Amino acid sequence: MSRRLVSLTLDTLEDLPRPCRQCVYWELDPVSADRACAAGDPGLEKEAWVSQTLLEWGSCGKLVYVDGMPAGFVMYAPPAYVPRSMAFPTSPVSADAALLMTANVVPAFAGGGLGRMLVQGVARDLTKRGIKAIEAFGDAKFGDGDDSDPTRACVAPADFFLSVGFKTVRPHPRYPRLRLELRTALSWKSDVEYALEKLLGSMSPETLLRPVRPAPATRSTTG
Repeated sequence: MSRRLVSLTLDTLEDLPRPCRQCVYWELDPVSADRACAAGDPGLEKEAWVSQTLLEWGSCGKLVYVDGMPAGFVMYAPPAYVPRSMAFPTSPVSADAALLMTANVVPAFAGGGLGRMLVQGVARDLTKRGIKAIEAFGDAKFGDGDDSDPTRACVAPADFFLSVGFKTVRPHPRYPRLRLELRTALSWKSDVEYALEKLLGSMSPETLLRPVRPAPATRSTTG
């Protein structure tokens, strides 16, 4: 099973699941989002947002492919680019953090560690760009209640963020704000990467058998 992680671009945008490709929940404020949906083509607004963010800030998403099939994605940006970020009871996002807007794995590929891989890719990218942390709004009641609520699909479960190293920085019964410090993610991601490679079987036998720590050097006893 081969996996490939790539950055979101206007070309790869077309590989998002169709409901997500047409969704502007995060990219617009609530009033503008409703207006775009009523106009009948929110996908144009989504494309415009991605284009502007790429030009002004840089990479704002990752996609993962399994055997060439789009299997999941994550989107992120500074909170200033995400109008919806101000609509949560636990807003605002900290000034030193980027906002992880949403994470989604196609159900057929769930349970294989791809969500962790996506977060790992975001951490690597943002660390290189000098950003200190990722924050996210989690849904503490994901899977409960009315599944027709659009928030259900757009806000990832709080338990997912906690499982990949985020810590709660502002509690809330429904929408806690969580944070992952990237300085700690540097050591975390190497361990997770090794575990994921083993799990998905894409490492070579030689790499799998390599010890975690090199064996100590031995001295010859002959003179």
